[in-house]
Amino acid sequence: MSTDTQTAVRYERDADGIVTLTLDDPNQSANTMNELYRSSMEAAVERLYNEHGDDDSAIRGVVIASAKKTFFAGGDLKLMTQTTKENAPEVFALAENIKAALRRLELFPKPVVAAINGAALGGGLEICLAANHRIAVDDRSVKVGLPEASLGLLPGGGGVTRTVRMFGIQSALMDFLLQGTQFDPQKAKDKGLVNELVASREELVPAAKAWIKANPEASAQPWDAPGYKMPGGNPKSPALAAFLPAFPALLRQQLKGADYPAQKAILSAAIEGANVDFDTASRIESRYLTNLVVNQNSKNMIQAFFFDLQAINSGSLRPQGIEPWKATKVGVLGAGMMGAGIAYVCAKAGMEVVLKDVAVENAEKGKAYSEGILDKAISRGRSTEEKKAELLGRIKPTADPADLTGCDLVIEAVFEDPALKAKVFAEVAPFVNKDALLCSNTSTLPITQLAEGVDRPTDFIGLHFFSPVDKMPLVEIITGKETNEVALAKAYDVVQQIRKTPIVVNDSRGFYTSRVIGYMVNEGMAMLAEGVAPYSIERATLMAGYPAAVLQLSDELNLELMAKIAKATKEGELAAGNDYVEHPGIAVVHKMLEADRPGRLRGAGFYDYEDGKRGSIWAGLAELFPVAEQQPPLEDIKDRMLFAEALETAKCFEEGVITSAAAANIGSIMGIGFPPMTGGAAQFMTGYEDKQTGEIGLDAFLTRADDLAAKYGDRFQATPWLRDLAASGGSFPA
Repeated sequence: MSTDTQTAVRYERDADGIVTLTLDDPNQSANTMNELYRSSMEAAVERLYNEHGDDDSAIRGVVIASAKKTFFAGGDLKLMTQTTKENAPEVFALAENIKAALRRLELFPKPVVAAINGAALGGGLEICLAANHRIAVDDRSVKVGLPEASLGLLPGGGGVTRTVRMFGIQSALMDFLLQGTQFDPQKAKDKGLVNELVASREELVPAAKAWIKANPEASAQPWDAPGYKMPGGNPKSPALAAFLPAFPALLRQQLKGADYPAQKAILSAAIEGANVDFDTASRIESRYLTNLVVNQNSKNMIQAFFFDLQAINSGSLRPQGIEPWKATKVGVLGAGMMGAGIAYVCAKAGMEVVLKDVAVENAEKGKAYSEGILDKAISRGRSTEEKKAELLGRIKPTADPADLTGCDLVIEAVFEDPALKAKVFAEVAPFVNKDALLCSNTSTLPITQLAEGVDRPTDFIGLHFFSPVDKMPLVEIITGKETNEVALAKAYDVVQQIRKTPIVVNDSRGFYTSRVIGYMVNEGMAMLAEGVAPYSIERATLMAGYPAAVLQLSDELNLELMAKIAKATKEGELAAGNDYVEHPGIAVVHKMLEADRPGRLRGAGFYDYEDGKRGSIWAGLAELFPVAEQQPPLEDIKDRMLFAEALETAKCFEEGVITSAAAANIGSIMGIGFPPMTGGAAQFMTGYEDKQTGEIGLDAFLTRADDLAAKYGDRFQATPWLRDLAASGGSFPA
């Protein structure tokens, strides 16, 4: 490792004989487990052993540090998405080679300490787990964890093997592996992932060296020491052996029957690996990782949850060349559930909030929503009375429009009535700043139409929040015909200021998310009308990976609202001179309303409700929609809902409603619960895999769509535009 040879691991030995290995890839802004890292770490460890030689005092210990803002970013995800099943031997060999150097470092006869200066996620934490001691800077922005499961992968750099031996099978699976939880430094220390915290980054390496000097004999990991026993017992231990058969059932329950290959592989690798020695367990881990890497599921999830999310968070959908903007005082018009939630997230982000309603009592009730959230956080040890008082102090409930004086942001959240929305904007217009950003929280009403009711249509934009606002991570930004780029940039900045993920779409009835979810819900109801057993519909929805079963979701959305939307859509289409074909699911809505079963809000829908709690499916449903003797395959039930949303997403691209695959993917997953393992509605099409032929891509998707159309109706026919896109080998714009 001479100075003229490029390296990603710098080697420095101080006067005390302590070696610092500094991770610093010269070709990237972040360290990843690429070929340069592999060869550099291998060479660094070889040099350690050579310099140690037979002189036990030559090297006293090793510190692993990082010169990057992020400690280590993990595996090379771009490389993983390019692999095929033919690359399995190379993927396995690379995983084993990377781990071999870490294992050799772990067995070095002197203490090894990881100095964690920034995020250590996935492969970054796996490097740290090979150390005897881990010290992190106490900065809440630093995240530590093994999030591979959320990308369709498993921690294949030793993460499964080491956490199982550190914490035991049950804790490793539940606390770290299956959920892919990310911890701040204090929580990581509480969990045992980190041993020590320091106040600043400057203290990290000195603290690591001090620990080495104070613990010269601490070079053996517990699992490499004589007499080691796995915490909680190994799979052959009587106590654990009795409980072990329940693990797959518990995982199935947790996943609601959906097919998540990564979680299944993690469970298998953990339990199989716990039965054997460390090195064999590590190989088992590599085999399961290889299978996940070369198959399509991980590629779909990596695209959405890494590349798409990263692009959106870095501003890919924001107009460029416009200065960043920060809102300071926001007027929230309407203190119902949505308005109250919006007020809370704005106050939490540090904004001064004026929460206005027609009566101050209503506004006070809206403020109490924030108080309830904070009281719950305090009861769980996640907040304090001081923080609660500070946040509530930023929310001013009022009925007086003059209190909005000085607002640079207005967010309207009243009922879906254009006249009412125009009225509340007109009331506050004389008082808010002349360049205030004007936003309407609407889920279906066209923004261009609503903009006619305000005096500054160029500053007017849609912000579609999802309920409950404090929990849902997405905001859909809708540009009207006259919305200018400054307003769009400001809206994008506001969404990020309140720590939500923004997607940008163009104006259309229902925009993107509401329009697309309507087709999934209608398809579920159409199947009910055809005689498909309601429990089969519900089970298939969950098996497809949706967070809620479709008839249950319909009850939550409210059938009265669906009827209004269907009526408005029909009127809008006919007024525009377009053909209108009513979806067969709408007939079910009308039939349920005739039976006086509009949904959960009224205590009666597809399900029975008692004191607001959902019971079982309404017994009268069988009389209203008799179950057919011949039932379709569950695969068809699943695909009808998935394809209904995907085909409508394609139409949104065709019409220019949505112009970004990243927005379509993240919007569909975070906003309307499209199954995460698909990678989102756009990725579902471009990454669709025919399980029988192995064909992957839009052509395979169209073949299946044609099959569904032949069986269940022309609404599953792809448009000529989508067929032309597939024929040209094209894809949706990124």
